[in-house]
Amino acid sequence: MLGFGLVEALLGRRSRRFFMGAEIPDGVFAYKSKHAPLPLSELEKLLVVTACAGNTGWHNMIYRAQRYAPYLSNYAAAAGGRTFPSAAGFHTSMTFFTDDTGVYVLNNRDVPAAADRNADGSLELESVLGDMKRFVSKLQDGRLKLPAEVPFVEAHNTWVTNQPGTLLVIPVADLAQHVLLALCYMLQNGLVLYDDIHKRAIPGIEQFKHIVDVNNVWPITFVEQLSLAEVTAEMSTSCYAGALMLQAMGLGGWMYDGIDPFSVLGASGVAGVEGLGFRYDKDERWPYPNPTGLAGVMEGYCPPHYPTMRAAVEAVCERKFGLGGPFNPETAGPWLQSGKVRGAAQVHDEAFRECVALQAQYVFDTFGKFPGTVPSMFICTYLQAHHLDLDFYDTFYKPGAYLRTHAHHMAQWHPTTPS
Repeated sequence: MLGFGLVEALLGRRSRRFFMGAEIPDGVFAYKSKHAPLPLSELEKLLVVTACAGNTGWHNMIYRAQRYAPYLSNYAAAAGGRTFPSAAGFHTSMTFFTDDTGVYVLNNRDVPAAADRNADGSLELESVLGDMKRFVSKLQDGRLKLPAEVPFVEAHNTWVTNQPGTLLVIPVADLAQHVLLALCYMLQNGLVLYDDIHKRAIPGIEQFKHIVDVNNVWPITFVEQLSLAEVTAEMSTSCYAGALMLQAMGLGGWMYDGIDPFSVLGASGVAGVEGLGFRYDKDERWPYPNPTGLAGVMEGYCPPHYPTMRAAVEAVCERKFGLGGPFNPETAGPWLQSGKVRGAAQVHDEAFRECVALQAQYVFDTFGKFPGTVPSMFICTYLQAHHLDLDFYDTFYKPGAYLRTHAHHMAQWHPTTPS
C-alpha cells in the first residue's frame, strides 16, 4: 500500500460496486456472489477513515491580504490540517462512519497536530493512525438505521448501499458555522449582507459605517449558495482522498451521493429510519426539514444549540482565538516562532462581533433558521468501501477491470481467510 503510486491511483480509480456477498437478481449483470460478506478488518477500516479525514499536522494558514496588512489573515477556525482542504481553513465538518459493528464519529476538527513532521516533511502513518483512534467514539450499536430501499436510497443503489460487510463513510458539514465564518471573512474584507429576497438592507447595519462600507454588499442567497458549494467541495475531497486509498489497498467501493441526506441525518420522519439521529425542525416556510445537530456530538452554531446568534458568534470567536485556536499565541505550530505568527492576526473586537451577530440574527429572525435558504447541517457525498468479488468482474469484464492490488488483496491482507 505504501509503495502504490499516485498516478496509478489516479488512473486506476473506478467505482467498483460488486462486493463479496452481493447479488444482482436480474438484468444483464444478474449474478449472485459465492462468497459470504467479509467486513473490513480494524486496520482496513482505520486506514480508509484516516485517508478520508486524518489529521496531517498544522496547516500553514493564509499569509497576507492587502486590505488589512500587516495583520495576518484571520479566517481559519482550526489550527490543524486534515487530508482534505477546507475553504479558508474553516474546517466545520466531522466524519461519521458505520459498519456491521456500529455507528461512529471521528471528532478531530479541532485537535492539535497528530505528529511532528520529519526533516523531509514526511509523517509516519502509524503515528497518524494511532492519534486518530483517540478521537473516534461509538454512537450506536449495529449499522446506521437506514434501510436500503426507495425513497431513502436511490433505486440504482438499493442492492449495494450500507449492506453487510461494507463500510460507509459520511462527512457532515456544519453549514451554519460555515456561513458565520463567511460573515466574518466578509466583514474583514469590507463586505456586509444584503437581503436580496426581501429587497432590503439589513436593518441597523448603518450603525457600523465606521468599520465597514455598508453599501458594499453580497446578497444572502449568493453567500449561502457559495458556502454550500464550499462545504460540498470539502466533503467531496474528503471522500475522493478515501477513494484513492481504496485503489492502493485493493478494496472495492466508490464515492457517491445516492442516499437521501435528510434520512441519513435523521430527518426522514419515518420510524426505523433514524439515521444519525440529528435534531431537526419543520416550518411551513421551509421546503424541507432543517437538521441542526446531534446533542453533545456535533451541535450547529445556531439556535436551538445556542440561545442567540450572538452566542454562536462568540463560540466561533472562541474557536478561532481561544485555547488551541489557530490565532492563539499559546497554540503550537510549524513555524520557528509560532507564537509570533499566531499572535499577528487581528482579534475580532466588540464592534466586529456585534456587526456579524446583527446580520446573523436578522437572517434567523427573518427565515426562522440560520442559514436562511440552505440547511443548517449538510451532507452531500459518501464513500463506501468493501471487499470486491473478483469472480463477478472475471465473469463480465475483460482483463484490467481491477488493479493488481485488488487481485492480491486477499492473499496480502487476509491470508487465513478462505477465498
